[in-house]
Amino acid sequence: MTTSHLNGHVAGEGGGGGGDEELRGGHREMAVDCPGELGSRTLPVRRSAQLERIRQRQEDLRRRREEEGRQLDLNTSLRLRKLSQNPHIGIDNPTFLQDTHGQDQLSLGSQHTHALLELEELLLSLKQVRGFLPDQQSQNDVELVLALLNKSDFQSALKIHNAVASSMHRPSPPYPHTQQALPLAMEVRNLTQSCQSKEGLELNSLLADTHIQSLLLAHDSIAEKEMQPESQPSQGETLTQWGGETVKIVRIEKARDIPLGATVRNEMESVVVSRIVRGGAAERSGLLSEGDEILEINGIEIRGKDVNQVFDILADMHGILTFVLIPSSQSKPPPVKETVIHVKAHFDYDPSDDPYVPCRELGLSFQKGDILHIISQSDPNWWQAYRDGDEDNQPLAGLVPGKSFQQQREAMKQTIEEDKEPEKSGKLWCAKKNKRKRKKLLYNGHRNEDLDEEILTYEEMALYHQPANRKRPIALIGPNSCGQAELRQRLLNNQPDRFAGAVPHTTRSRRDGEQSGRDYHFVSRQTFEAELAAGKLIESGEFEKNLYGTSTDSVRQVINTGKICVLCLHTQALKVLRSSDLKPYIIFIAPPSQERLRALLAKDNKNPKPEELRDIIEKAREMEQSCGHLFDSIIVNTDQDKAYDELLRLINKLDTEPQWVPSSWLR
Repeated sequence: MTTSHLNGHVAGEGGGGGGDEELRGGHREMAVDCPGELGSRTLPVRRSAQLERIRQRQEDLRRRREEEGRQLDLNTSLRLRKLSQNPHIGIDNPTFLQDTHGQDQLSLGSQHTHALLELEELLLSLKQVRGFLPDQQSQNDVELVLALLNKSDFQSALKIHNAVASSMHRPSPPYPHTQQALPLAMEVRNLTQSCQSKEGLELNSLLADTHIQSLLLAHDSIAEKEMQPESQPSQGETLTQWGGETVKIVRIEKARDIPLGATVRNEMESVVVSRIVRGGAAERSGLLSEGDEILEINGIEIRGKDVNQVFDILADMHGILTFVLIPSSQSKPPPVKETVIHVKAHFDYDPSDDPYVPCRELGLSFQKGDILHIISQSDPNWWQAYRDGDEDNQPLAGLVPGKSFQQQREAMKQTIEEDKEPEKSGKLWCAKKNKRKRKKLLYNGHRNEDLDEEILTYEEMALYHQPANRKRPIALIGPNSCGQAELRQRLLNNQPDRFAGAVPHTTRSRRDGEQSGRDYHFVSRQTFEAELAAGKLIESGEFEKNLYGTSTDSVRQVINTGKICVLCLHTQALKVLRSSDLKPYIIFIAPPSQERLRALLAKDNKNPKPEELRDIIEKAREMEQSCGHLFDSIIVNTDQDKAYDELLRLINKLDTEPQWVPSSWLR
């Protein structure tokens, strides 16, 4: 079965796969491990297998090059050529000795004969070569080399080279047989104390010597360090050569409860690190980079495997993981400490229903109104985030759509839905076509600010704790007959020293007993319309040819007295209220079920028809869908007393706990 990747899909010629297979293999990237499924695979004690193979390969290549170099040197020197043909004539040449004790000398001498040539021998060989050269040009070239070799600077450099080469290739000390030499010597001495032979007495005297004992003690101290198992560093990286390529050996410690936090993708036969996820072991170590090709993990070859196989391999591993990587060819940008941005989601998101998410396992679901902490925007299309309140239960950051990406695809959906609308003939068809074209231009990558108003994505938030002398106004929102007016009046009646209502404005004439500033603010129609045009009226309406409205100044007057202003508003008033400096707390009073709503209205001697009840519930659904992202809390009014207690609890919490508000309110 062949597969092709497009926008995160996997389209196969072999038919549709099962749900689990689609979940794991249906996207470009695969999270290489997951919490709770970690096994017990660990590293060997002394040295990892892949490191041994790399060193063995390097040793073979080095020996091959040195053998080729030795043959070349022998063929270019007439004297050495003669010696190689008859090694036992003339002077002894250790390079060609084959006696029983010369094997180690052969190995060392064959590797460095050309490196430790004496200067006199080199000069002699060049003079002999010059005598056999037929053309003058070649003889001149040899003369230049001879002149170079006779210079004092070159001779000094050659002496330094020979001295360094001799020191570097000096045989290492033998590996110790024991680290208990001194205890063994003392044990032998005790055994020989009763021995009267000459040899026994000499051995006992020798082992009793303090200098010998000090020597054995020093031996044991050194042997103890030499015989300790070679410990792998807990974390770190090493660069080396492997098959002509520069590879990076990375060791990362991965605990059972902390996932690795990386996704991989296939590029032909290669397995490449696609994304580093915040909160995982890879991100904490800083040793893995996006674009690194994985060759091995703990000695298991990775090249040629698909991402699902890599997932299965790493699911069983914990402890120190050793990666052999080909570093990414892209230059690694300098580390930048990203600022955490807090946003409020204005839409619902379920990664299981998103065909575009690059790694469905890491997708973070959320609902409208949830607070998300965006910790990385390095990928503009897919941000990494935590959901507020889930940080302790969410070890890895999740993927959420970036703001621009979400706006563009929602705009695309709107355009597709318009295309599906039935076409009409004549001018209407042309107008529809032009309208769609205009919208496409509006939603391009360089869109204007109107897009933010039409397509809701995220709103940046900040924590705000209201001052004791400046209480936030409470706005109760909901369809008629849901009880918000009754709740407001109950607050005003029960605690008049704490709650108050805003005095409305009107253009009608004052009646007997009414007082301006207490019952109404009586103003002229011209003044009212001027305040309406200036955006000072939160809501307004006309009744019997008179204008009525509530202004922001009236709300501010209540706040200045130290009381909490309680308002009952329509959803249309929220835009003006939120754009002011009043920082309102908006509570949506939602209706209960249809039967429960009928019982509540019956207490007020109301007997609504079934269609009226359905209209109330449908109106509430529409309000929540269109303005739910603006609500701070929702109270389902199943019982007036319970709803009142919940309303008081939310209001009291404003005094004790900071709340999330749009960050634009605090600038």
